[in-house]
Amino acid sequence: MAHNIHPTAIIDPATQLGEGVDIGSYCVVGPDVRLGDGVRLIAHVVVDGRTTIGAGTVLYPFASIGQRPQDLKYHGEPSMLEIGANNQIREYVTMNPGTEGGGMVTKVGDNGLFMVGVHVAHDCQVGNNVVMANNATLAGHVHVGDFAVIGGLSAVHQFVRIGAHAMIGGMSGVESDVIPYGMVKGDRAYLAGLNIVGLERRGFSREDIHALRSAYRMLFSKEGTMAERLEDVAEHYGSRSLVEGMVDFIRSRTSRALCQPEHEE
Repeated sequence: MAHNIHPTAIIDPATQLGEGVDIGSYCVVGPDVRLGDGVRLIAHVVVDGRTTIGAGTVLYPFASIGQRPQDLKYHGEPSMLEIGANNQIREYVTMNPGTEGGGMVTKVGDNGLFMVGVHVAHDCQVGNNVVMANNATLAGHVHVGDFAVIGGLSAVHQFVRIGAHAMIGGMSGVESDVIPYGMVKGDRAYLAGLNIVGLERRGFSREDIHALRSAYRMLFSKEGTMAERLEDVAEHYGSRSLVEGMVDFIRSRTSRALCQPEHEE
């Protein structure tokens, strides 16, 4: 299948193009870029650096992808940005490659929707089916699990982990790790329960959701220490895959605190 490249686009001769790539007017694509089959750059898109974009991904006008990381410690190392397949990358989105201090690669999975003005910083690891609403931003080294939803105008602090299927409310400032299936909100975000609507939409059984609710209540009660409550949850509900994933997430080493509910005094 032939490429469709507008005559005003500037494509470096060294760029690697898959089958059926569509590059619109006034786009600029650098020499170390690889565009998969059926990738579409609508117009005025800039893709540079050591950037790979998977098949079927669509980039909308004024997206800037693969430019130098916004990190003063970056000194030109040959880091990479890897974007998966079938993503929708809307207007004014920015995504940066990795750095030596973060593993040299920023990764974005498949089937994501990145709305207007989203920023994915250096060394982030973003899963599949992630939605980031308008002007949501990830600082460096953030990990986002599959199916997470990050609300508009929210900001995630560097090194924070967002668990799979979590929901971040709009205009939230997230500076602590968010458990899988959790829902957080607030200008300094706190845990506001589970993302029940998201779980139901994705077909999780009532039994699994009930077990997750019970485990959540036990985990964030006021009795005992977090370590003790975590062991109780693992003992009572560890056979449930959703609970097991949440327990494993909390047990994993991290540089950030865990986002907690707001307990009334």
